Amino acid sequence: MAEQAVLSARKLELWYSPAVQALRGVDLDIPERQVTALIGPSGCGKSTFLKTLNRMNDLVSGVRVQGSVRYRGREIYSPSVDVTWLRRQVGMVFQKPNPFPMSIYDNVAYGPRTHGLRDRAALDEIVERSLRSAAIWDEVSDRLKKPALALSGGQQQRLCIARALAVEPDVLLMDEATSALDPISTSRIEDLITDLKQNYTIVIVTHNMQQATRISDKCAFFLMGELIEFGDTTQLFALPRDRRTEDYITGRFG
Repeated sequence: MAEQAVLSARKLELWYSPAVQALRGVDLDIPERQVTALIGPSGCGKSTFLKTLNRMNDLVSGVRVQGSVRYRGREIYSPSVDVTWLRRQVGMVFQKPNPFPMSIYDNVAYGPRTHGLRDRAALDEIVERSLRSAAIWDEVSDRLKKPALALSGGQQQRLCIARALAVEPDVLLMDEATSALDPISTSRIEDLITDLKQNYTIVIVTHNMQQATRISDKCAFFLMGELIEFGDTTQLFALPRDRRTEDYITGRFG
């Protein structure tokens, strides 16, 4: 049975300025309820590609996008697409934990409130469910009114995952979500990602080859703005089809 693609890029190109092209003709299908890892050396286009999937690059002045990105068959760069709606469907967790300077509870309730939810019982339920889904409820359930910024780095990142889950996205994008964390926190978030793919489609950017092999189902190798190779992670690492992929994953460059 063919895998269902949740997001599909076709002939995708992106320029940060007329002289700086960051993506070149990328064709890639993101399969449903799997973890897809984007790997490659710094500056290869993997984070840029990730941000095209929920139009975060719109926030950078001068950016020009050409080609197609479809979310469940709908062209996301169409003028008719509501970017707020898109980012609710396709949530994002950034490299550095970025909790808001408010309580733990208010961080998680923020998204549902901005979408108009005011019912306290419903908010309580969403906050608890999201914190449980992000594997942090047991650590914070007795201090929901305390400042989120008082949490450790690893806890802050799991809180940011809970905040992203609170608006019930379909897809979760994670840009180097563990690179600022210690090994124990990294391991907890890797376990969490593995659990979350039961219900979410997840796309991660990582510099860590071991992390890609541990938690991803599919892997895409980018180099100088081009998608060089994409396939099952086990196959790509064991028998890469392209010499450049092999050179990268064996540490000859990068």
